[in-house]
Amino acid sequence: MMTEETFKLNNDVEIPVMGLGTFQMTPDQAQNATLDALKDGYRLIDTANGYMNEKAVGRAIKESGLTREKIFISSKLWPTVYEDENAIDDTLKRLDIDYIDLLFLHQPAGNWKEGYRQIEKAYKEGKVRAIGISNFEGATLDELLDFAEIKPQVIQTEAHPYYTAQKIMATLKPYGTRLMAWYPLGHGDSSLLKQPIFTQLAEKYNKSNVQIILRWHIQAGHIVIPGSTNPSHIKSNLDIFDFKLTDEEMTEIAKLDTETRYYNPTPSLVAGYANMRMDFNSQK
Repeated sequence: MMTEETFKLNNDVEIPVMGLGTFQMTPDQAQNATLDALKDGYRLIDTANGYMNEKAVGRAIKESGLTREKIFISSKLWPTVYEDENAIDDTLKRLDIDYIDLLFLHQPAGNWKEGYRQIEKAYKEGKVRAIGISNFEGATLDELLDFAEIKPQVIQTEAHPYYTAQKIMATLKPYGTRLMAWYPLGHGDSSLLKQPIFTQLAEKYNKSNVQIILRWHIQAGHIVIPGSTNPSHIKSNLDIFDFKLTDEEMTEIAKLDTETRYYNPTPSLVAGYANMRMDFNSQK
């Protein structure tokens, strides 16, 4: 099973529409899941400084035997290293690669302007192929867009049928920024997964409810990165390219959007990230 389907970013870089997310995975889990995903045909792997599994993802990439240019790797700088001029080089070393396909600011905390400048510099130097922001919204997003010399190619944010980040994406539309969805399945909320529309469509297309939701994401223009350590789930999540939802079905699913979120980025929570220090180079 394999897909070569991609979206074109606003700088003409091609990104796979589907990837593996490694949030909350231990190093062993991330290494095994990444290797399973690459064997199944995934070509996008998403990690982060803060996930503490970059080294493991790098090992799996080497073990896969795939050439570097066949794999799209995204990672994220954590707020405590935004002012560290070695942060991007350290990230490259942990992943054991020469360039990162997509590098995000992980949170709108700390000195994020300095962090963004560092990514822009790395972009100009060829160490980063695309620039991302994660969890930015509202006034902070407006401020970043005014500040940025190079507008972001991707925003990573919570998105699922209950919440499609319409306000955020309306702000970013003039720049052609793509949405990469985390919590694409609503953090596993059974009330979302078992919505009658998904059950009906799963029966119609001989797919699972999860596969219907993932297919919806891609047709909505989202890059999607479901995370799983289960080899069968990893494989089945990718099996969504042999059918297409109709315009009418997409319209019905759109009715589920109630702007219901599972992550509440309160100011105090976001501010706390700037003090959440970790030794990223101590990863196993």
